[in-house]
Amino acid sequence: MAIRARFAVLAGLLAAGSVLVAPGATAQSAVPAVQWGACPEESLKDVPPAERPLFNCATYAVPLDHDKPRKETISLALMRRAASNQQQRIGSLFLNPGGPGGSGWGLPLAGKAIFQPEVLERFDLVGFDPRGVARSTPLRCFKTNEEANAVFAKAALVPVTKQQINDTVDAYAEYSDYCARNAGDLLEHMATKDVAQDLDLLRQAVGDKKLTYVGFSYGTLLGATYVNMFPRNSRAIILDGNVDPRLRLTNGLQYDRERAIGFEIALEAYLKRCDAEGDKCAFSEGNPRAKFDEIRNHLRKEPITLPNGDVLTLDSFTGGVGGNLYSPAVLKALAVALQEVYNVLHPSGSAQLATADLSVLTKPSKVGKYDAPADTPYTSDDSYQAVNCSDKPFPRHPQLIPLLADVWERESPTFGRYQIFSDPLACATWPAKHPDPYRGPWGRKTENPVLVIGNYYDPATQYEFAKRMSRQLGNSVLLSVDAFGHCILGDSLGVDKAAANYLITLQAPKPGQVYQPNAQPF
Repeated sequence: MAIRARFAVLAGLLAAGSVLVAPGATAQSAVPAVQWGACPEESLKDVPPAERPLFNCATYAVPLDHDKPRKETISLALMRRAASNQQQRIGSLFLNPGGPGGSGWGLPLAGKAIFQPEVLERFDLVGFDPRGVARSTPLRCFKTNEEANAVFAKAALVPVTKQQINDTVDAYAEYSDYCARNAGDLLEHMATKDVAQDLDLLRQAVGDKKLTYVGFSYGTLLGATYVNMFPRNSRAIILDGNVDPRLRLTNGLQYDRERAIGFEIALEAYLKRCDAEGDKCAFSEGNPRAKFDEIRNHLRKEPITLPNGDVLTLDSFTGGVGGNLYSPAVLKALAVALQEVYNVLHPSGSAQLATADLSVLTKPSKVGKYDAPADTPYTSDDSYQAVNCSDKPFPRHPQLIPLLADVWERESPTFGRYQIFSDPLACATWPAKHPDPYRGPWGRKTENPVLVIGNYYDPATQYEFAKRMSRQLGNSVLLSVDAFGHCILGDSLGVDKAAANYLITLQAPKPGQVYQPNAQPF
């Protein structure tokens, strides 16, 4: 993963006299309706011409500070895919892709890949960029790319040497200094609580009495926050790839430590599956676990020059493996690349895979440890860090991070050091003084159960988090999926059908069911 993606990923003015809805209230506030218009032509270039009339876009103003609704406002960017059967339209289905910092604006374009046809018939799909993100009012810490590049060039994803560690600590402190100078008042209003309040205004602005919502990854925290702030305004809520809201909002350090463990669990399961698959997995010969550890340990000492001339470093290796664990579709190619790297260390062993595609490691996905890639280049916004440092409490002592890194690395040898030199370090110096996050309670009851979905081998949000989310919510049903990868909607027909039935009829599936993905890694 590029250093830039490490820091940020890696997308109507209130009428006079209007009031905000109090938590749990159902009364409608007098908020202006969304004024839909044409979308940018280039955004619809891949949409079949017959479907383009279904799409509209808008910007909508919300308060910068919801405690002072008549003062300064910021803009949110929205896209809508109208229900194809307007006579049987149920309402709007709001979408959030995670991140935080992922752009949700274009998610309606992917509706066919996520939802069953009957969902597209009955709901307007509404995507939006949350505050601070992409096309909405962005939170920017830098004025120029040169400023950003000068900071990012100092940092390592997985700092090992004393020099790397010192440079990375200094880079994050300098990053915080830039944010303090340039981010402005928005910096204090980037908590998930603020986004949930925005979402309730958007619900009213599209004319829905209650919210129907699907959130992925970090979007599950937004959904959980919403249903607990506005339980009586919640209709049907699906949370796919879940965080542990209580832990995340009370102990950021332990949450991120367990997040690293989640990546290790997924990696171990992947290597075991590779071993069991035999010839179907290119990395299966010998002991995949021992071979993987040998590569990682070698990279801690020196890079590896690959047959195509690319240089594999500990940073690119760790970011590449972590990013690829998000997507089962690339796990077979990852095994080929890993074997090619191993062959470089053992040239007298297996024949080199001369045609291997090594881009899965040398040019890893921007997703990496983050929940969703931003829709625009890094320099457009710094929302990822702004949200996490507003929500997750961390010790304000950056000097502790190198000491804790050794502990985390012993526990999570591939991802422990990688994880701690991210949010725990960045938030130790983050300049927001008075963020106002929602820290619970998490058990307020909704009329209909929340649908909680968790993959057994989800790297970014381990399955245990989904179980905790389900227990913490006041009314929920847990759907378990025997699958690799981060999030599952669109990739498991059983889950997709259950989700469609729930969204349309409000009938949740029976608890305790385990679903299968459409395809396995090998």
